[in-house]
Amino acid sequence: MLDEIVMTKQQEVEEAKNRLSLEELKERAQRRVVERNFRRAIHVPGKLSLIAELKRRSPSRGMLRERFDPVSLAQTMEEAGAGALSVLTDAYYFGGQLDFLRDVKQFTEIPALRKDFVIDPYQIYEAVLYEADAVLLIVRILTEEALTACMQVADQLGIEPLVEVHSEGELKLALSAGAAVIGINHRDLRTFQIDPTLTEQLVPKIPAGKVIVAESGLQTPEDLQRMQRLGVHAALIGEALMVAPDPAAKIRELFTGIW
Repeated sequence: MLDEIVMTKQQEVEEAKNRLSLEELKERAQRRVVERNFRRAIHVPGKLSLIAELKRRSPSRGMLRERFDPVSLAQTMEEAGAGALSVLTDAYYFGGQLDFLRDVKQFTEIPALRKDFVIDPYQIYEAVLYEADAVLLIVRILTEEALTACMQVADQLGIEPLVEVHSEGELKLALSAGAAVIGINHRDLRTFQIDPTLTEQLVPKIPAGKVIVAESGLQTPEDLQRMQRLGVHAALIGEALMVAPDPAAKIRELFTGIW
């Protein structure tokens, strides 16, 4: 499935370049200043922060939320205490749109992450143009050279990369590339299996001063309390919130004993 997603994304990027050249996109993106500091928003001393994800559907679970209003959901998440938002922009597999970024930024005051399968610096310029404050970079789908190139473009534009890893080898690549925010994804993107022990394995190998984000498989207050004990700074939660009839109540439940 991951290989299929990447192939689809390669085709999408080429089509996007035909509609809007890289040169024109660069010119437009460079007019914008990234104003909301994603890293600072999710790194609050003594607190496990929430990155609340807006996700209509997923390849592993299908439709998660039939009545999907990203603006209303974003406002609900912010009011319930989220420090940042993660906005799915992949259309084919996740039902997302780039426009969702602009929409939620207009009606909230917290930073927004572009969550997508980024394989080309072009997509980082897109993220900035559509008002993202951070962008996901998945080490699994990037060569070392591509990761470095994406990190350099992100740095030039002032957008924060959340560099996602699923193994010690990927963590080494992320650190070599200069990642300041490390996402540990408990889900193997090839098999969709969850390894709840991965954070415990990798956190000791991350140098002090890095911001650590735990991703996937966080379903209970006990899961989040364990992440906090391990030294994680933020939890990215999507599915548990999207399937909840009342996402705000679900946030209060999950963060019982933490906030």
